Amino acid sequence: MLTAFARAFKTPDLRKKLLFTLGIIVLYRLGSHIPVPGVSYKNVQICVDQMGSSNSLFGLVNMFSGGALLQITIFALGIMPYITASIILQLLTVVIPKLENLKKEGQAGTAKITQYTRYLTVALAILQGTGLVATARTGALFGSCPVAREIVPNHSIFTTITMVLTMTAGTCVVMWLGELITDRGIGNGMSILMFISIAAGFVGALWTIKLQGKIADGWVEFAVVILVGLAMVALVVFVEQAQRRIPVQYAKRMIGRRAYGGTSTYIPLKVNQAGVIPVIFASSLLYIPALIVQFSGSTAGWATWIQKHFVKGDHPYYIAAYFLLIVFFAFFYVAISFNPEEVADNMKKYGGFIPGIRAGRPTAEYLSYVLNRITWPGSLYLGLIALVPTMALAGFGANQNFPFGGTSILIIVGVGLETVKQIESQLQQRNYEGFLR
Repeated sequence: MLTAFARAFKTPDLRKKLLFTLGIIVLYRLGSHIPVPGVSYKNVQICVDQMGSSNSLFGLVNMFSGGALLQITIFALGIMPYITASIILQLLTVVIPKLENLKKEGQAGTAKITQYTRYLTVALAILQGTGLVATARTGALFGSCPVAREIVPNHSIFTTITMVLTMTAGTCVVMWLGELITDRGIGNGMSILMFISIAAGFVGALWTIKLQGKIADGWVEFAVVILVGLAMVALVVFVEQAQRRIPVQYAKRMIGRRAYGGTSTYIPLKVNQAGVIPVIFASSLLYIPALIVQFSGSTAGWATWIQKHFVKGDHPYYIAAYFLLIVFFAFFYVAISFNPEEVADNMKKYGGFIPGIRAGRPTAEYLSYVLNRITWPGSLYLGLIALVPTMALAGFGANQNFPFGGTSILIIVGVGLETVKQIESQLQQRNYEGFLR
């Protein structure tokens, strides 16, 4: 990987793209430290220093924003509204025929869906920004912090609207920066920004583990966490690269005087076909009961039971529910994102077949059978990746949103591998050596 980056910097065109990407990243991180107008920066720092980023209710969104959420900056919402909008549009594509037809139209249809995603991102940013401002005004953002209610000193309508519009505009800028990276930089812009947001909290979280450690001034715990993280990264790299290749043979066809087809290829089915989406779905769903209790302020028996079992990530009920939800969403997302019947019809249309399997319905049934078989280990792998860091690091005082947690490792490794592949492919295009030198 380091060799690929070194060779890329020696190529003028790639060097410009890499420097442009680094410049956008610097702007993104700068915006993550500019506070929103109407916020008392001094009181925010008091609460952050007292509680850190251990707020389990908002930890996931805070991780995706690179710590900007709890700082209430102009990029406080980060990339989360766009991620949510993209997932919603992807789910609606299966349900709404118009969106499904747009998806089949190629580049023009994809551009239209992208435009819808932008509109939905703005709407979600307004909704989430309003919720964040309301949470900060009531003091629920930092809970027991003594100055939590003084984070937003002015409760006027004008101040509230200004804060919501500022954070919405910040989300639009983040979306624009991501698209700039995609068009003029290296890799997928949104994924790169998500990668940077998560990686930004690594150093602080690791140092917190060291400070909270008790053996040899915390250095033993620090070393154990590093080793666990490296082992998890190696496992994720191994599984993310694993795939089941289904051979496909295309029959020869005579069109005029030319023969077409007769080639062999394969359908790559990844073991983890769903990616990180099931983990995000499960995490978001498990936050809902705790959020309801926090905003309701109820002290009834049901509220106490939820606070006891579903607020902290180390309780057996939470762990069991988290694991089962990940497995369920893995199968659900694979079912809506990969259509065996559509693949079988396309193969039949162009004269392709799987050796030993008849074209048409038998091919669709075979693909569905293989997909279900490899989704089982993929879903169990996602559950283990999400839960092992939670249980292993609970003794060090780390919460479930520690950077070596399942969601962050899957995103960082996935984005890193994809970016390196893009750099290597562009290097091969520019440094192709033929038979004659």
